[in-house]
Amino acid sequence: MTLGVQCFSQKEDAVSQNKYTAHNKGKFYFFWGGNREVYSDSDIHFTGKDYDFTLNHVKAHDKPKGWHVDYVNPARMTIPQTNFRAGYFITDHYNISLGVDHMKYVMYQDRTVSYSGNYPDRGAYGEAISDGNIFLTEDFLSFEHTDGLNYLNVELSRVDDFSRYFGITDTDKVQFNLTGGIGVGLLYPKTNARLLGYERHDDFHVAGYGVSAKVGLNVTFYKYFFIQTELKGGFIDMNDIRTTHSATDKASQSFYFGESVIAFGGIFRI
Repeated sequence: MTLGVQCFSQKEDAVSQNKYTAHNKGKFYFFWGGNREVYSDSDIHFTGKDYDFTLNHVKAHDKPKGWHVDYVNPARMTIPQTNFRAGYFITDHYNISLGVDHMKYVMYQDRTVSYSGNYPDRGAYGEAISDGNIFLTEDFLSFEHTDGLNYLNVELSRVDDFSRYFGITDTDKVQFNLTGGIGVGLLYPKTNARLLGYERHDDFHVAGYGVSAKVGLNVTFYKYFFIQTELKGGFIDMNDIRTTHSATDKASQSFYFGESVIAFGGIFRI
């Protein structure tokens, strides 16, 4: 009886190992999805020919579009907050990928923050200076990374199948995977800024770097298609943000971010 059970178990294991989803090494994958973000407070330092000042504990938010056709409209799919990633499995569990987290960062307007430093024509922008505080009027400053806060990064991730805990044996029909990883990359924002009455500036520019870590859930259907959700957190340091059309004017800031992602993708062998 024991021998029969063992033979059945070995046969079952052999069948499982022959499943397409049993081995990942050599597979490529890609996904496309949307995200929401949260940001820590940030000190933003502005420098130029005749000014040098810092705004302290500035708050910011993302700019969600909700469920919208733009996510799948090729002509407009870069407008919402999106994520694209393509990767390759170097082993059954580990993969290396390249991706773009297209986030959006918008400074809260019309709020009071503390500041230090100097700039010309103080009080001329309706910013109501008093006791080391300043009111963030649009005439004084508008500051957004809205096209966007682009995090171009490489990730090393691990994937583990835990379908058996749900009693699933045919993973070629449905498979549940846990994933987690770490990433590092460059920040390539298109910063929409208007400062001290200067003409609005809005150009792409390599501004700094970021590091991140993530955990996620992947559900794969019929071998090749999947839905993946992720929670990602990280640190961004940008020390060269363009703010005006003069190359001598710039800003710097660093902050932590949190990101939630839902994406749809495919996995295959070439």
